[in-house]
Amino acid sequence: MKQFDRKLILEDGSQYYGYGFGAGKERVTEIVFNTSPVGYQEIISDPSYTYQTVVMAYPLIGNYGIAEEDFETKTPTIGGLAVRNYNHEPSNFRSKYTLSEIMEQYEIPGIYGIDTRKLVRSIRDLGSRKALITGADTSLQEGLLRLKACELPKDAVSVVSRKRIQRFFVPGGTCHVAAIDCGMKQNIVRKLNQKGCNVTVFPWNTPMEDIVRAKPDGIFLSNGPGNPADVQPVIELVRGLRGRYPIFGICLGHQIISLAYGARTYKLKFGHRGGNHPVKNLRTGKIEITSQNHSYAVDRESLVHTGLTMTHLNLLDQTVEGVACEEEHVFSVQYHPESAPGPQDSGYLFDRFMEEMEEARDAKTK
Repeated sequence: MKQFDRKLILEDGSQYYGYGFGAGKERVTEIVFNTSPVGYQEIISDPSYTYQTVVMAYPLIGNYGIAEEDFETKTPTIGGLAVRNYNHEPSNFRSKYTLSEIMEQYEIPGIYGIDTRKLVRSIRDLGSRKALITGADTSLQEGLLRLKACELPKDAVSVVSRKRIQRFFVPGGTCHVAAIDCGMKQNIVRKLNQKGCNVTVFPWNTPMEDIVRAKPDGIFLSNGPGNPADVQPVIELVRGLRGRYPIFGICLGHQIISLAYGARTYKLKFGHRGGNHPVKNLRTGKIEITSQNHSYAVDRESLVHTGLTMTHLNLLDQTVEGVACEEEHVFSVQYHPESAPGPQDSGYLFDRFMEEMEEARDAKTK
């Protein structure tokens, strides 16, 4: 039997021996799990996983390699990856690299061969917590000392947001969207472009005056990592722009909108991560299968007297999955309607954003 060369140590003193792939770095992160059977490339390149090690519940990872067109960001910032079985020889005509090669390139440590079923149950029962990816020879006592000494950073949004304005225009674009990048997935830009939107993406801390000067038809607030309460500049931005433009928020953007209106957020025990969460649209009564990735949720009781109405409900734990303020053309969802590779149940939300922008623009011309 091949000798173990990597180890995962958790704050509760549990440890998991396995084998290394990707970068051979030692790293302390928050540990979370994802239930998606596919989409590991999108997961490792999703900025929302900054400072987090993701445990994949699906047992076989790496089998279809990495395709150049499927990255959600140019520079992945995920903290680490833990899997049961890692495939070193992918089979896929689109594949250009192995998963391990990309992880090594971007200094992402990985561990495979561990009991991911046991680890996922542990996270489910005890909650997300700090974990150390290290060498197999690191003692438990030493590992626990390193975990105790390390405080996870709170600057994730400033780390992953782009540093300059970028434009993604399409021929014959009918609406101009100002997108605030808090860790924005590239597929959001693709979806907006497909709907005929010209998109200008702004760094997270762009002054309101610069956004107004761009003359957008609507404002989009992106997904992103960390605690929404740490992103005060964007919360204040929403307070300044609400009622002036239609606003659409996804994931972290949903939480930011809720905070801007006076609601509260709280951290979930182990978060929602995966492509199989049932959400009820309270307007239509339909159930959408959604893709999710977040640690925080909007407090349902705190929505009272904010002007926001709950529009979507998570059927697994009854958490808030969507809110709206009809009078100000503001709405948001906690899940990812742009999800790649899927599911595709919620793409209608981009059509709704288009309708809100067109309606607001027509009202100004009357």
